[in-house]
Amino acid sequence: MSLPTDHPSTQAQAPAGLRFAHVAIIGKYQAPGARDAVDEIAHFLHDQGCDVSLEKDTALNTGLLQYPALDVPAIARTCQLALVVGGDGTMLGIGRQLARFGVPLVGVNQGRLGFITDIPFESFRDSLKPILHGAYEEDPRALMAASVWRDGRCVFQATALNDVVVNRGGVASMIELRVEVDGHFVANQRADGLIIATSTGSTAYALSAGGPLLHPAIGGWVMVPIAPHTLSNRPIVLPSHSEIAVEIVSGKDASANFDMQSLTSLLHGDRIVVRRSEHTLRLLHPVGWSYFDTLRKKLHWNEGG
Repeated sequence: MSLPTDHPSTQAQAPAGLRFAHVAIIGKYQAPGARDAVDEIAHFLHDQGCDVSLEKDTALNTGLLQYPALDVPAIARTCQLALVVGGDGTMLGIGRQLARFGVPLVGVNQGRLGFITDIPFESFRDSLKPILHGAYEEDPRALMAASVWRDGRCVFQATALNDVVVNRGGVASMIELRVEVDGHFVANQRADGLIIATSTGSTAYALSAGGPLLHPAIGGWVMVPIAPHTLSNRPIVLPSHSEIAVEIVSGKDASANFDMQSLTSLLHGDRIVVRRSEHTLRLLHPVGWSYFDTLRKKLHWNEGG
């Protein structure tokens, strides 16, 4: 049933009633049991009438070579849906890459938290079948485009779905940061660092540092200091059309992390510029999905009422 991978203009025609004819699976192949989980889901998709391909690293590391192995551009050309089997980290990694192509993603959780990989593996059949037939809730998520500028030149670029984090080094001393929003000076902040998070990332490091939860429907960023020297330096919510610039004034061995998956070292005078990306991640959830259900379950809130 699989499409030839050397025909980029080909799009599979879905069987009657099937919304997604060709599905790519991206797995957290390092996790115990990942091979069996990916294989089980692939068989299920095949039984539903879907063509199935695996992301190339997933195929290589699981040894499931009976399915076509595609890189990200090939997934974008030939697949209508990407199915992520793993945790939020797996979704962050592939989501940043596929967002520019507009490919929708569904997450089956094999991780610990699962804020954006929200379908439990144990119930993937009941959840995926309606989605494959077009019954789903679409949940667009904004991304950040970040760049590092040194002596007037861009020396590093990255995209982030969760957050951009400027951190001090391993020495026990603070860093000083000059913060601007839309060209307006905000403050010089002395702290262990600064987090600029999307609504998606508001439940990650920003939450641990005392930041607020931000509903994903809100178009905003949250800027959260990490252990600030001045206790009145509090988290602030900003519009997502804002451009935030952070300059390294002083401190040793500062660095910038992007979704905690890419890293660059910083020098005094470097400027980290964060703005909204032109691309949006398309997450799909089962019908009836609620952000509050996710918060209640993952944060262990009182479930009475």
